[in-house]
Amino acid sequence: MKPNLSRRHTQGASVIETAGGLRLTIPASDGSRYDDAQLDDYTGLARRDFPHRSLDLSLRARASAESTPGTWGFGVWNDPFGLSLGFGGNPFRLPALPNAAWFFYASPQNYLSFKDNPSTLPLVAGQAHPAHGFLAQTFRAPRFHPALIGAGLALPFSRIAARRGLGRVIAEDAFALSVDVTQWHGYRLRWREDRVIFEVDDVIVLETSVSPHPPLGFILWIDNQFAAFTPAGKISFGVLAHPEAWLEIEGLELKK
Repeated sequence: MKPNLSRRHTQGASVIETAGGLRLTIPASDGSRYDDAQLDDYTGLARRDFPHRSLDLSLRARASAESTPGTWGFGVWNDPFGLSLGFGGNPFRLPALPNAAWFFYASPQNYLSFKDNPSTLPLVAGQAHPAHGFLAQTFRAPRFHPALIGAGLALPFSRIAARRGLGRVIAEDAFALSVDVTQWHGYRLRWREDRVIFEVDDVIVLETSVSPHPPLGFILWIDNQFAAFTPAGKISFGVLAHPEAWLEIEGLELKK
């Protein structure tokens, strides 16, 4: 299936064609602005109308650096924040609990796990519930749950309790990947109702029954955001200073 994708980017960023595919680039920044370049197939859609209930995604990719302030990746999600990554012109969406399956790079300022087993050791391949680094990762949650309201009410009083409440409702699985992302590698994600399988260079790196609830939209992006909700209850989010950074892809295929 030839993907029908929208190209979107903030001022100064770009999504351009290369000889073999596409390059998404964000310009160097002092951290005073949000920078993003992305492809997606849900622009203008309400969350209930996102196009995928299963997907076989494959591509080749490389990044400009092993460590880039911010995040980048590719996969499927439900845009749970309802903010469409800072872009206007989309339907307003109420915040939702996360449903996602993706290859996800997150710089150390991020903490993207609701599990209470943080490690002070360097991130290594296979670490349980890694919260940043280069991950194969899934989240599954109800479309709506009282915990979403409960967490909001609890935040001013006990962020730790709120986080633990969300952790009981949101199922997750993740595997820390040991991959030189500056070199070309082949990535494949097979998402089905009961299972998600991640492959790197034709080798399965994670197979999990934590499969997100549909419908979801495809997204591929690079940006300078960070978000963290740590086991200690610390919440932080924002944008980071960074050099010019890019994500290059070839051979993108999306199959139902």
